[in-house]
Amino acid sequence: MRLLLISDTHLPRRARELPAEVLTEVEAADVVVHAGDWVDTATLDLLEERSRRLIGVYGNNDGPDLRARLPEIAHAQLGGLRFGVVHETGPAQGREARCAARFPELDVLVFGHSHIPWDSTAATGLRLLNPGSPTDRRREPYCTYMTASVTDGDLTDVVLHRLPPR
Repeated sequence: MRLLLISDTHLPRRARELPAEVLTEVEAADVVVHAGDWVDTATLDLLEERSRRLIGVYGNNDGPDLRARLPEIAHAQLGGLRFGVVHETGPAQGREARCAARFPELDVLVFGHSHIPWDSTAATGLRLLNPGSPTDRRREPYCTYMTASVTDGDLTDVVLHRLPPR
């Protein structure tokens, strides 16, 4: 099972549209995960239309229209793994322990908010992934997204992709 992980698209404020490379990955993915801060409903509509399966949450920049359509926290079983998606996880310091205590039932937690890519594992085995942002690099050198695979109950092939400058 191929996964596409994105977050913090901030359309149309930070960019006019999703990069073509990300849209190509949407078509290739079995599951698209968006960890919030969509900003416009058009992006949600587009991903719902093009994705085989979409799992998304709202973020702090998402207004009432998006909050009416998306949960704050999403849970899904994917290939035998228990996934969670949330926008914010708090400061980087102590993140693993804090998230492991908050989400003891999960194997993988996808989050956003910081626009800073993150891949770590808590002492409990919880894998934490932040794909960064494909449209707003903030202080990062590149806009980014992640892909991964779930194979026989294992998360494999986690890759952070850097997008070329616009």
